[in-house]
Amino acid sequence: MKKEAANPYRLLPAVEEVLSSPAVRELAQRTPRGLLVGFVGELLARWRAEIAAGALDAAGLEQRLARGELALALAARVMEEQRAGLVRVINATGVVLHTGLGRASVHPEAAAAMQRAAQGYCNLEVDRLSGERNQRDERLGLQLARLTGSEAGIAVNNNAAATLLILNTFGARRETILSRGELVEIGGSFRMPDVMERANTQLVEVGTTNRTRLADYEQACGAATGLLIKVHTSNYRLVGFTEEVGAAALAALGARRGIPSAYDLGSGRIEREGTPPLDMLGDEPEVRAAVASGMDVVCFSGDKLLGGPQAGLIVGQQARIAALRKNPLYRALRLDKVTIAGLEATLALYLAGRAHELPARRMLCLQASALRPVAEQLARELGALAGLTAEVVPEHSQPGSGSAPGIFLDSFAVRVRSRTHSAGELAAALRAGEPCVFARVHDDALLLDPRTLHPGEERELVAAFAALARR
Repeated sequence: MKKEAANPYRLLPAVEEVLSSPAVRELAQRTPRGLLVGFVGELLARWRAEIAAGALDAAGLEQRLARGELALALAARVMEEQRAGLVRVINATGVVLHTGLGRASVHPEAAAAMQRAAQGYCNLEVDRLSGERNQRDERLGLQLARLTGSEAGIAVNNNAAATLLILNTFGARRETILSRGELVEIGGSFRMPDVMERANTQLVEVGTTNRTRLADYEQACGAATGLLIKVHTSNYRLVGFTEEVGAAALAALGARRGIPSAYDLGSGRIEREGTPPLDMLGDEPEVRAAVASGMDVVCFSGDKLLGGPQAGLIVGQQARIAALRKNPLYRALRLDKVTIAGLEATLALYLAGRAHELPARRMLCLQASALRPVAEQLARELGALAGLTAEVVPEHSQPGSGSAPGIFLDSFAVRVRSRTHSAGELAAALRAGEPCVFARVHDDALLLDPRTLHPGEERELVAAFAALARR
């Protein structure tokens, strides 16, 4: 008589049976029970689906169980969960303002201020002397005015939000005039026309892609015009037969016609006397110069060239800033106490003549001659590890985040190759390690640029490679 085939469904263990097995008990000690139960259910459901599809029979299931594959898969799922979310990363890519890696690292004093604000209470919206309610970013606005030479300042959660607030405040149910050459698309496929639509303002394009003149703006101005706006092309450049209207000329036109003017700078380069200038950024516009041009409002990013936490900063004339603050949209876009604390500390460093201490500025100002000995030391230590070769090569770093496109900073990098693994495999292993390391892959080699390493991270980088070599 032919033996009846076993029912694979009946061989599947119960959830409690899996949890009580010796191989899973250790996981249960460091994983919340509810989470572990859910993971077991996911894995068992996956196996049931394979059975239903005919891809797994009783014999195959018995083999999997005998090999302990369920416990192994559960351990992998727990590790995946533990590594999810935000973790600290060592940035060895050479891209200073790396959007994927969080852009600017804040100064230790700014980080400490943010921690204090997060851990306890603070006088967010109350004056400590009078006990009366005040504006949460009142101090921040004063610092911005002092730093940029403007009458007032205000802050929201990023520069896209700042642009949206400006467009909605001055251009809602009216027309906003913008050069065709400045119809930018920023990261994440957010396009200026789409932002204008959300702001409930009608876009009026003037000029051509490569040439726009003041007469184009003048001819477009009318009774329905609510705003003249200039947008810096942060992440691209037009070269060749080009012409654009400067900020001062556009601001003067707005003043003559009684129309508000705005300048979206994007990255937000700020120079202070006594601080090493960011000359390596070429023609990246400077905030104080934009304010001095006469523009009613100027907006820029807090977490790019400024070197602080994520924010959109707006400075300009007192009456225009007051109008922005009265817009109900401002409440939806305003900053929380932690970001305000970090920004206040960052701006205090600028006002004290200590902007050169900010990590992003320090990295941008590093000369290749200073980076070479660091790269050489890394190459010696990495080259001594089993299975690796390492050499120093001339390279170029980048500002990143759309700041100063086309600008490359001379640097020296360490080119690492593995005798047993591809560069992609090596990069993936470093990203999965502790600490997590991001590097560049080029010509089947790993490139490590010391420009974006914080002090002391060289040792951690070598330790990460050593851990891989041991495995």
